Amino acid sequence: MANFMKRGKKWQARITWRDENGKLHQKSKSGFDTKQQAKQYAAKLQKERLDGIDIENDPTFADYFDDWFNIYKKAHITQVTARHYIWTHKRIEEYFNNKKLKKITRRDYQQFINWYGKDHAPQSVKKLNSQCRASVRSAVNDGIIVKNFTEDINLVWNEDKKVKVKYLSIAETQQLIKTLLNGRDTRYTARYMILTAIYTGARLGEIMALSWSDINEPWKTISITKASNYHVDGSDKKTKNESSVRTIRVNKELIDLLNELQVNHSNKVFQNQEGTVPGSNGVNKVLRHAMQVAGITDKGKFHFHSLRHVHVAYLLSQGVDIYAISKRLGHKDITTTTKDYAYLINEMRAKSEKHVEGILDNLNSSDDVQKMYKSDE
Repeated sequence: MANFMKRGKKWQARITWRDENGKLHQKSKSGFDTKQQAKQYAAKLQKERLDGIDIENDPTFADYFDDWFNIYKKAHITQVTARHYIWTHKRIEEYFNNKKLKKITRRDYQQFINWYGKDHAPQSVKKLNSQCRASVRSAVNDGIIVKNFTEDINLVWNEDKKVKVKYLSIAETQQLIKTLLNGRDTRYTARYMILTAIYTGARLGEIMALSWSDINEPWKTISITKASNYHVDGSDKKTKNESSVRTIRVNKELIDLLNELQVNHSNKVFQNQEGTVPGSNGVNKVLRHAMQVAGITDKGKFHFHSLRHVHVAYLLSQGVDIYAISKRLGHKDITTTTKDYAYLINEMRAKSEKHVEGILDNLNSSDDVQKMYKSDE
């Protein structure tokens, strides 16, 4: 039911209805110049209500995102992941201010992506958009809005901000290994952790959490069953996902190196003389120093996680199947591997194509033809 009332020179529209429990509700708005405008507003509200839209709930985009995060996401993610949602909320708040969720159009959202993407790398834009899309889908499901204004958006980013992952050549990797081995000391375990990353491609948290029970010397394997919550309190937690639980085959050299640490008489493989396992700052400091000693320069933002890329690059160069690499890394499926390491795969493909070209060039050479005939005799 709709009522219209003139207040001074302006018109007010008010609609009233009862919910399924018989409770009376009403919503009103003033400030219309004409009665017709007030009627149009009331008709719009009535239609939205009949379409299942919650016309009483009218939050700002920023407030809804924050509420959605706290209700649906916060309890199910790590504190590290939560920081990404908090970052997105701040960007929404910064750009949209107090703009109501119901007032935002697809055009508005595209302009938001254009604004954010101007100064951010592809991965940052994709993450922000993914979180916004999830919250807006939830708003549609909650009946607050009718359409998902994040659909069919063109993502925009700054190519100059794109992180170019640096990896080492085989010669550089060998030189780094040599440097790490020459300076190792069982009282300080960071060098051993770096070597383990090179040989396994495991994540830092996974390596930090390794216990001696995870090392199977006869079978030459390392089992990844947990990870360190090193960003918070250093306690053990579940791995990144179910597929991250895996067993990695290694060589005897690495097993022998790790066994050197038995002298520390600790449950954790990489627990040092102070009774702690080196964290991100510690291992990266040792890595940078070792690279400097090894004469490896001009690698940009090379850090511990880059060793995962080094491991993949080496396996690809040796012709290891991408499926086997994917399982070794603990990826959910091969798609994740091909996406994360596309730049490496493309480089190896380019080298393979050059190799194929060389082989084809020799196909009709006289020497090769003679060899073919001789092999048939």
